[in-house]
Amino acid sequence: MDLFGAAALIAFALHLAFNQVVVKVTAGGFNPVFSAGLRSAGAVVVLLIWMKLRGVPMQIPRRAWLGGILSGLFFAFEFMCLFIALDISTVSRVSVIFYTMPVWLAILAHFLFPGEGLTRLKVLGLVMAMAGVAIALLDRDAAGASWTGDLLALASALCWAGIVLCVRITPLSEVPPALQLMFQVAISAPILLLIAPLFGPLIRGIEPVHIAGLLFQIIAVASLGFLAWFWLMSIYPASSVASFSFLSPVFSVILGWLLLSENVAASVWGALVLVAAGIYLINRKPRAKKLVFPGG
Repeated sequence: MDLFGAAALIAFALHLAFNQVVVKVTAGGFNPVFSAGLRSAGAVVVLLIWMKLRGVPMQIPRRAWLGGILSGLFFAFEFMCLFIALDISTVSRVSVIFYTMPVWLAILAHFLFPGEGLTRLKVLGLVMAMAGVAIALLDRDAAGASWTGDLLALASALCWAGIVLCVRITPLSEVPPALQLMFQVAISAPILLLIAPLFGPLIRGIEPVHIAGLLFQIIAVASLGFLAWFWLMSIYPASSVASFSFLSPVFSVILGWLLLSENVAASVWGALVLVAAGIYLINRKPRAKKLVFPGG
């Protein structure tokens, strides 16, 4: 990992953390599920323009359709849960739980992929991260404490892991990243827009800041942002890129505190330390030979 790569990955982690704040602010003007649907629909347009300019073909192998559809369904449910969770809870609390995705992915990979068993280092990371989540869940007096918000944030993390698995275990992995993302936003957009009325009025009182927030999500996150992530993944080893993922919950909690004046309880700070350290250990590649536990 060179200096440019490290700087780019730190900037991307900060970018994703800032997006959590933007999602919460945007929910002041839009129904959160409606906002998620508009974001996906807008991302379809941006991606089509980008693919046209870059000459990316729209040819998708028939064998990749099942994985693409499944990833799109996971994507829709992930952001339905995440946007509602951010609407009813705090950015700091939701982010600590949401960014535990590598924890659940590591557990699933232990059983699904030979050679990716749980090493002692990963087990330590899992224990630390899950202890952090337990601390956050058990503190019901903290600001934003809501079983609904907590469970929705957890469900969104599991769906995120499901998307990664769809890419890894199906022929969807053979499809260019732009088309993988197109599957997700194109399938999720109509689903989210159709179910949005079930979650209350679509419009809550739109102001310029809400429109700006929605445009930021469409252009800077859901389309070009994720394409930048795929580009970084194509340049640097996946393990090196993943090792920076622990920064996203750290930045999210700090930005929620600084920009939204969230009252971050001591339990959330403690949970953040454990989760961030756990994610780092899960993604860290040890120099010594790995000891694989039974079942790997």
